[in-house]
Amino acid sequence: MARNMSGAAYAATKYHEFTVRERCTLLEFIMKQMSGISRNKAKDILSGHGIMVDMKYTTQYDYMLEPGMQVRISKHKRTTELNSKFVKIVYEDKDIIVIEKAPGILSMAATARQYCVKTVLDEYFQRRHFKCTAHVVHRLDRETSGLMVYAKNMDAERILEENWQSIVTDRRYIAVLCGKLEREGGTIQSWLKDNKAFITYSSPTDNGGKLAITHFHTLQTTDEYSLVEMKLETGRKNQIRVHMKDLGHPVAGDDKYGNGQNPLGRLALHAFRLEFFHPITHQRMEFETPFPTPFTRLFNKQI
Repeated sequence: MARNMSGAAYAATKYHEFTVRERCTLLEFIMKQMSGISRNKAKDILSGHGIMVDMKYTTQYDYMLEPGMQVRISKHKRTTELNSKFVKIVYEDKDIIVIEKAPGILSMAATARQYCVKTVLDEYFQRRHFKCTAHVVHRLDRETSGLMVYAKNMDAERILEENWQSIVTDRRYIAVLCGKLEREGGTIQSWLKDNKAFITYSSPTDNGGKLAITHFHTLQTTDEYSLVEMKLETGRKNQIRVHMKDLGHPVAGDDKYGNGQNPLGRLALHAFRLEFFHPITHQRMEFETPFPTPFTRLFNKQI
């Protein structure tokens, strides 16, 4: 993709863009604007993250639109743009790409030729003859799933890395914790520091490490597990996993900081929301994925 293509020109190759004139549901709007499209086809576009409302992706077919809202409808079926069991593209433009990572793959290689999300994206760019590579600006642990953003050029990478704390406005995770968490919510604050064995230790006072702050809110509980939402004020290595251990309710399936309970056969931690200002256009970008079905199923069984 040409580096000098404007953001508007690039968007025109990827989306149909419309302005809402009258109040209606999103599904009604799609079917009206794309005359002849079936109801099921419209829902397929929605479920495939092919619709943006005011620069925010939504999969809610009964989302109520108001006059003046901007709706983008993808010209491509997003779920088939990249055929990978580990990586799903959520959003892409000439400067950044937002993906949903599956558990079991590294964000970037730790050793030479190691398979990782960056490898998947670089191969995807090459197949589509894009003159770019994926630049890592933040990470998720191998067994953590969820939303990530990668830069597609050096300018976007530099801006994201140098201004991460001010550019990123909201990062939220959902987790299954071991045990019944009695507290409705709260905040955990401590200093995190790695030892020589790369185990992260937490201290209530400054231990020479980095200050980490995690806000949490309990959504559902059983006698054995708790479904908890976390919002990061800082993004430190292993922050949530160590803070939940500090709380006495480690993340289920955590073989490093957990207690051995693994009801889902994976680390039960998923980054479901990511909000940030675009490094080049400065537009607010908001992305959210559904909670993983195995997480919620564990609690629905109790109802």
